[in-house]
Amino acid sequence: MRHIRRLFHYPVALAFVAAAALPAFSQEADHYSAVSKTAMSITGDVWMDDFGITFENDEALEFSDLVADNFRVDGKRVPASVYKVAEPADPELENGNRLCGSGKVTYVASWGISGGMTAIAVFTGRNAPKSSGEMCALYTYEDPQ
Repeated sequence: MRHIRRLFHYPVALAFVAAAALPAFSQEADHYSAVSKTAMSITGDVWMDDFGITFENDEALEFSDLVADNFRVDGKRVPASVYKVAEPADPELENGNRLCGSGKVTYVASWGISGGMTAIAVFTGRNAPKSSGEMCALYTYEDPQ
């Protein structure tokens, strides 16, 4: 009983412990506002960093590795981040829609596009994607402010 009472004297310490228990990718992730019709109807807004991506309905994919820092989009090489998904999945998101709809997502790539926007593509292949031609879905977001 003494230990329980002692815990109530340290609410700040308890808050710190509770925050530390949250997944790393949800604490300091950048907020991206959905812009494309597919993003608005399937993912909603997302929060993303080097550790994972969290969707508006709180479903998430955790990343295990950054596997590339560039990518081919429409035949042109662009700076990008290509992540391997730690536990491949095709989560159910907004309106009962799936992120990919054709299998478990194994890789996620993001790159900047014109007008302060970011493209996020998802892939189901075994090997790291080399181009946007391999994606199963593409979503567009407004960059964090």
